[in-house]
Amino acid sequence: MPPAPDSPLDRYTVATDGACKGNPGPAGWAWVGEDGQWAAGSLPSGTNNIGELLGLLHAIRDHQHVTQLTVQADSKYAIDTYSSWMDGHARRGWVTSAKKPVANREILEQLMAAREARRAAGLPPVVLEHVRGHSGHRLNSWADERAVRAAQHAAKGEELIWTSHRGLEPLDVTVDPPRSAGDRVGRR
Repeated sequence: MPPAPDSPLDRYTVATDGACKGNPGPAGWAWVGEDGQWAAGSLPSGTNNIGELLGLLHAIRDHQHVTQLTVQADSKYAIDTYSSWMDGHARRGWVTSAKKPVANREILEQLMAAREARRAAGLPPVVLEHVRGHSGHRLNSWADERAVRAAQHAAKGEELIWTSHRGLEPLDVTVDPPRSAGDRVGRR
């Protein structure tokens, strides 16, 4: 039996991904942990970047109890946004260098709040690792599979969150995820 979502863990690795059917269009996000725990969500209207950022946000929030949290992502956009861009956006009053509003500000503010909550709890920063997408990285492949499924639900107008932390079965991450031609959804 895996530890409860709020019990302390010393180290944990989770992969994240986002998917979008069209861009913009119905979108999904997901995270999958090294032990097969997972979560995914659907948005009837979004972008791939929104999916990538939400995967990161939920991975951090859902693992606030983990001391050494490593997040693997195939999105340089999500990694760069979290590690440096969002702070610069906030300092500049949430406008770009072209004086236009920063995209996805609400999600970025939530990411900053999640980071600050870790700091307030005395936890070290989240370690972000870039992995190549669609290249056989098993956890990333599972996160992709979950995000694609979520985007398919989003295409039906569903806005939901599914998670093994609320009774759904963990994934067997020792094997590759199922893949069929009908599963492919547009990504960046």
